[in-house]
Amino acid sequence: MYSDSEIRRLMDLLPASGRMMTKLMSKPEQRHVIDHPFPMPWMTARPVWVNFNLLSQLSRPECDLLVLRTVSWITSIKWFRPNWYQAAVLAGLMGITVEAVQADAVGMIAAGALSAIAGTQIWRENHSTQKELDADETALQVAQRRGYTETEAVQALLSAIEAVAQIEGRNLTLNDLLRSQNLRAIAQISPIGIPANLRKH
Repeated sequence: MYSDSEIRRLMDLLPASGRMMTKLMSKPEQRHVIDHPFPMPWMTARPVWVNFNLLSQLSRPECDLLVLRTVSWITSIKWFRPNWYQAAVLAGLMGITVEAVQADAVGMIAAGALSAIAGTQIWRENHSTQKELDADETALQVAQRRGYTETEAVQALLSAIEAVAQIEGRNLTLNDLLRSQNLRAIAQISPIGIPANLRKH
C-alpha cells in the first residue's frame, strides 16, 4: 500500500490546475490500475481512482507519466467553452422551455432534437482520438517541467501503456496502439505519425 507521502508526491507532480480539479483516491477493489468517471459539467471535483497495489508494479517514471496523462485528459474536458455546439445546446434548451410554456409539442421536439445533436457532438469531441493524443502530449510537457527529458518521458509513457494492459490482463486497444504510434513519432523512433482522419475518431 502506498503511504500518504507517496500520494502527496504524486499530487505535487501535477500542474496547479490538476491539483485544484482532481483528487487521487485509493480504490483497491478495482481491476484497473487507474480509473475515473467521465467529468460531467455538474461535477465539482474530478476523482481519480487508483489501485495502488497494481500501480506499485510500475516503475516510478511509468507511474508518474500514467498519473500525469490521466489527469491531463480529465482536465482537458471543458463543457463550458464557448463554441457553436454549446450555443446550439443552450438555444435548444431555451427553445424547449419556450415551447413548453406555449404548449407546442412540435416546437419542443425540434428544440430537443437540436440540443441532442449538439450534445452528442460535444460528447464525441471529448472522446476523440485527438483528445487522447493531446492528453499524452500535455503529460509529456508537464513531465519535462518536472525534470524528465522528452525521451525519458516518452519511453516511460510508452512502457506504461503496455504494462497497464499486461497488469489488467487485456490486449492493447486501438486507442492504445494509436497513442503508442504517436509517441514513437514524437520521439522520432518511427517516421509514421497518426493520419488526420484517424485523429478525428
